[in-house]
Amino acid sequence: MIPQPSPPPVIRPDTFPQWVLLTAGGILAFSLISVALVRITGNGPDQLAAAVTAERSLRFEDRADGGISVIDGQSAELLTTVHGEQGFLRGAVRTLARERRSRQLGPEQPFQLIARADGRLTLFDPATGQRVELEAFGPSNAGVFSPFLAMKPAN
Repeated sequence: MIPQPSPPPVIRPDTFPQWVLLTAGGILAFSLISVALVRITGNGPDQLAAAVTAERSLRFEDRADGGISVIDGQSAELLTTVHGEQGFLRGAVRTLARERRSRQLGPEQPFQLIARADGRLTLFDPATGQRVELEAFGPSNAGVFSPFLAMKPAN
């Protein structure tokens, strides 16, 4: 008997489960539709501002000793000097100052610290229209700025 050559092996193409692709496509479509609806209707969380309960103009200046002077934007009186790391305060102010530098604007115009009825606290730059929603970084970080609203000038 003559040996018969064995048939070539059947090579099946790799198949990816179709349900995975359909699920991923569905999630992507849902996300895009959701974002579009929020933008079109204006019902996004960043688009509904609560009433302002307190507002104060503030300027922040770096000091030679590494501290930060917090100055009332109306009276130009020193409110306090913050020493130590103060990473969040420095980061929030630098974010807004960087935008001013990129637009070639100076530090003359003060920032606005705004407290809202829903508990939100915002550091707003009227020169650029940029803002930092402070409560988004947690209550302890927002708490760094909240005393500035009622602070009396340092003597």
